[in-house]
Amino acid sequence: MRNSSSKLYYKISEASEILGVPPSTLRFWEREFHGTICPHRSDRGTRYYTDDDLEAFRMIKFLIKDRGLKVEAARQEIRLNRDGVAKKAEAIRTLGSVRDRLQGIIDAMHQFR
Repeated sequence: MRNSSSKLYYKISEASEILGVPPSTLRFWEREFHGTICPHRSDRGTRYYTDDDLEAFRMIKFLIKDRGLKVEAARQEIRLNRDGVAKKAEAIRTLGSVRDRLQGIIDAMHQFR
């Protein structure tokens, strides 16, 4: 799922906010999944992530946080079935969004009782 923003690059603080994980976690994942996530860096070392990098982070977050895999198992899963992992992660995000919208409707209906 691409971001609705028209930005080409995101600083680590922006990526952290979008993904809901601390910047230290993103730096750790970047080291552990080198080659999967390759941010551009400024002359001063500032990381700039693309939409593709954010998608890779979403896959990693799904595998580690949602499925509970260890880093090595997550690496292997991405190496063996990247497309499948991406599709599952997207489906989980979509279902979560639908659940949140439905809960909002239920909450609104309870206000009118």
